[in-house]
Amino acid sequence: MKLLDQYSLNELKLVYLCLHAALPGDPELMDSELLQDLQTYLQRMARAADVDVSHHAQWATWLNNGVLLKRV
Repeated sequence: MKLLDQYSLNELKLVYLCLHAALPGDPELMDSELLQDLQTYLQRMARAADVDVSHHAQWATWLNNGVLLKRV
């Protein structure tokens, strides 16, 4: 089994975004250790790229590989 840092960062971002999008339909994911570990790892990678993870727009843009998200 691989450690998180052995996977492609883009693949991890995609998995995180999919899991995060599933939260409204599956609220028990909020207690998932895997989701928490993945978020912690990705936030560490984002901080290393000078992203302020406490700023939602910066975090979301980084997760989406630079694509700015528009509010609907």
